[in-house]
Amino acid sequence: MNEKQAFEVIRHALKPRRYEHTKRVVEEATLLAERYGGDIEKIRLAAILHDYAKYRSSVEMRDKVLKDSTLPIALLDYGDELLHSFVGSVFVKQELNIDDEIVLSAIRYHTTGRASMTLEEKVVFLADYIEPGRTFPEAITTRELSKQDLDVACLESLKNTIGYLSNKSIGIYPDTFQAYNDFVIKLKKRGG
Repeated sequence: MNEKQAFEVIRHALKPRRYEHTKRVVEEATLLAERYGGDIEKIRLAAILHDYAKYRSSVEMRDKVLKDSTLPIALLDYGDELLHSFVGSVFVKQELNIDDEIVLSAIRYHTTGRASMTLEEKVVFLADYIEPGRTFPEAITTRELSKQDLDVACLESLKNTIGYLSNKSIGIYPDTFQAYNDFVIKLKKRGG
């Protein structure tokens, strides 16, 4: 699937406001990839498709988790907001016939992060958090950090997310904690 085809699929799958968000994520991911590297074609495709399942019903997504052994059943304990990323990667594979694991994993972890993220996963994860339509103060600060250090910016976004969720007494998916710890340890070892 080329980018033009992917954008066409996404244009029909998303509401106009979310489609505009997606275009900004692609632009931001492209800038990050140009700065830090990674497979830019795969990064751009993952960024285009990252919200493919955003407007699927929670019933459909929960049913997919129950029926697809590749999806962690624990997802059902952390609210419906996470489902679109994990389930979306399965839908992208099954419905759009994309089987590139770099693309699929960047979609899968764009909301939660995970320990030992690939460069492509980091870029899509961060681009989704800092795209210019995100105007809350933490996104603005993280966007500035992203110009200096990808890992520091990823850690900042994870800290902000964990703080936001904990302040609202919302469960935090274990991958997010593991990603946070992984970045803290990695940055400490490199002296950053």
